[in-house]
Amino acid sequence: MSHYNCTRRELLKTTGLGAVSMIAWQTTGLARRSPALRPNIVFVLADDLGWKDVGYHGGSIRTPNIDRLAAEGTRLEQFYVQPVCSPTRSSLMTGRYPMRYGLQVGVVRPWANYGLALEERTLAQALKEAGYTTAICGKWHLGHLSSEYLPTSRGFDHQYGHYNGALDYFTHIRDGGLDWHRNDEPVRERGYTTDLLADEAVRLIERHDVSGPLFLYVPFNAVHSPFQAPQSDIDKHKHIEQKRKRIFAAMVTSMDNAIGRIVTALDERGIRENTLIVFCSDNGGVGNVSDNGPLRGQKAQLYEGGIRVPAIVVWPGVLKAGAVVNEPLHIVDMYPTLINLAGGTLEQSLPLDGKNAWPTIAQGKPTPHEEILLNVTPANGAIRCGDWKLVWNASIGANNAGQPTERNVFELFNLAEDPSEKNDLSRKRPQKLRELKRRLESYASQAVKPNVPPNKKPGDFKVPKVWGHPD
Repeated sequence: MSHYNCTRRELLKTTGLGAVSMIAWQTTGLARRSPALRPNIVFVLADDLGWKDVGYHGGSIRTPNIDRLAAEGTRLEQFYVQPVCSPTRSSLMTGRYPMRYGLQVGVVRPWANYGLALEERTLAQALKEAGYTTAICGKWHLGHLSSEYLPTSRGFDHQYGHYNGALDYFTHIRDGGLDWHRNDEPVRERGYTTDLLADEAVRLIERHDVSGPLFLYVPFNAVHSPFQAPQSDIDKHKHIEQKRKRIFAAMVTSMDNAIGRIVTALDERGIRENTLIVFCSDNGGVGNVSDNGPLRGQKAQLYEGGIRVPAIVVWPGVLKAGAVVNEPLHIVDMYPTLINLAGGTLEQSLPLDGKNAWPTIAQGKPTPHEEILLNVTPANGAIRCGDWKLVWNASIGANNAGQPTERNVFELFNLAEDPSEKNDLSRKRPQKLRELKRRLESYASQAVKPNVPPNKKPGDFKVPKVWGHPD
């Protein structure tokens, strides 16, 4: 029996604390005084997984391992992320909205001359300061301009995986350059990326010194394009007629199997009961292959289908199995929530947007947010306040004289009554519209200028043989 298990059970026995009281005790920060009570943290991030691409949301693709987590833990049914990859990852790593540091538009392209601002403190740094061993197995996507931007310079003791998105799953090549690394040094090896990332995560769990806590971040590149999967997994989905959707389903299957292997490794190592597992997607699914269910929109959009994702938190014996939280939360909340549970400090120079969501997750308390900024850029934005959500889209065109014109479209939705965002209430509720516009404008006035690299590789850009290691 682990030291953690003895300590927790003795506390329950000698103090008469019930499960809810124990949760409240941990929430207060008293857990900082007893390192043995700090959980291991395993954060699994899927890439482009849609709302209904999981079985527990009624999807057609079987995901037994993800579904098991949903049954054993707490489902966060109104959990928000950013509309695309890099902004979500930066939100998790900093607890701050991307518009604070210029990552609110698009993603960090391979040829970008920037990354996550170096003055930003990362979740890995905070947990390392709190005594955690920290590791990333997967997709970084927060810049590789120089060594200062790489994971091992941003708080991770161990790194394995890739810096960019959209690499080949088998060759690990992106635009002609190798993008596969261990401890930020090039690695040339064969294998399907989803399987390799699971292999490494399992190895780290097996070799972890259990006298201290582990933070293991596993951001899969699955199920992002290119659409590739092992033939054995593709063969399991022969009933799907369209080839691309069949391959996509196989990619989901491969990732679900990988997640099952990671959970099994925790069990076999004897640390599952002392491990907090978080699972979610980085944005909504891509419409032509994925399934966002009843939610409007898709990846890259600020409608619910682009930013509301499957999310699960599991901690055996602490969080109630099968619980459902319908309070709105955002991925920026994971930063203060996890640091608090780890007994770390939130004292830092840069103010947080995230809130401690543990009372909401563990006790069903109301959301800690009065409002949640869903994003704001020079061309669009969205904000949620209670049940109300404002979506703003700007379009630039030209009049008959060829002069540029800008058209602003504001839509107002009551998500409690209309989760599919079918009924725009902006004309019926002008006062509410004005209120949310003022709130969104306030955030827009605080935003720094976004970094926007060209979507296509510049003609004069020379691809390095290995990304992150210029020739």
